[in-house]
Amino acid sequence: MGYGHGVSASASVPDRGPAPDRGPGPRAVPRQDPRMQWVITLAVIVAAVATVRPVGISGRGLAVAVLIAVNSLTLLARHLPESRIPPRVVLLWLTLGAVAAAALIGAGRSGSGYLFAYFLVGHIGYRLPPRQALSLAALTGLLCGGVLYFHLGPGHEELPWILGATVAVPVVAGILGRSRQRAVEAMISSAESAERAARAEARTSVLTERARIARDVHDVLAHSLAGINMQLELADALIDTGDLEKVREANSKAHSMVKESLKQAQWTVHALREDALPLLDTLTAMIESSGRRDALTVIGTVRELPARVTQNLLRVAQESLTNAARHAPGTDAGVELTFGAASTTLRIRNGPATGRVSAGAGSGMGLIGMRERVALLGGTMTAGPVTEGPDRGGWQVEAVIPA
Repeated sequence: MGYGHGVSASASVPDRGPAPDRGPGPRAVPRQDPRMQWVITLAVIVAAVATVRPVGISGRGLAVAVLIAVNSLTLLARHLPESRIPPRVVLLWLTLGAVAAAALIGAGRSGSGYLFAYFLVGHIGYRLPPRQALSLAALTGLLCGGVLYFHLGPGHEELPWILGATVAVPVVAGILGRSRQRAVEAMISSAESAERAARAEARTSVLTERARIARDVHDVLAHSLAGINMQLELADALIDTGDLEKVREANSKAHSMVKESLKQAQWTVHALREDALPLLDTLTAMIESSGRRDALTVIGTVRELPARVTQNLLRVAQESLTNAARHAPGTDAGVELTFGAASTTLRIRNGPATGRVSAGAGSGMGLIGMRERVALLGGTMTAGPVTEGPDRGGWQVEAVIPA
């Protein structure tokens, strides 16, 4: 029986099996169809079993049978995942496979056993780094060519020695397949990194939004509830004194603070629901709803501001006006909005208190919340007493936001 005609080789790709559906996390890297790879491997083994001779249970026939089994196992091992076999074991396994392939060419009198060498060398190019792959492929070519050239075994009668030397050629296809696979893996890794960064950015955005809502809720509730609680405690203490006039006064202040808190809560919910509020109209409505003789002054050319800037400026104005009403009752407060070339400035100034200031202090978180808002916009905020002018003894808050 003569050797088969038409020799072809291809780079082998280890079988990783179909990848299951996954959510976020490492993705399976696209590879050649593993079923086709198994078909090729089994076809080579079946062709060798059917054509390589002699095969028997003793002498040369037994040696050929053992070599067919060793070559078959070596070729089947290429389907094992790369992660399961250490690099040194891979090098040893492929080297032994190269020797076994050359030995089968020399031991067999006929058949297509040389196909083991071709496909094994293709897998060597895929599985090993280029330098090791080229070295081992050259060794395989020398062994196979040498077996035929020096007439080691009966195989040389059917095969020219040059055919044995050409078994090193498929290493090129294997190296190209390896390079292509690594490029695909690098692209997928890059895409996964970008996806992880996007998820991290989304989580950061969610946390930032939660912090903003927390500041809004605090600005409305913390001061208001603290003031209301103080007035109710005062009323409770005054009951024992029998001074019903002061009890009514404390109760009336508590009711007023409840109404004011409801207004502030309405503004807050409105601001949270709206993507963009008209800055000037909202400031005007806010000042009118405060019930004081406050004034809004606009300086410069009015321009539309980003929704985020508008919302935070409105919250700074709301908190400042609330503090002015609480800590400086009876006085007027002025709101000044300046549109400069490089920035937008919001200034709220009130004079000293002309009415009686209730005892008790706020939590101090209002100023912290305002500074956080302005800092998130890349701006600066200052707050402190007024030391000169007609409002001397009062308080001023100024927020400067870059244009």
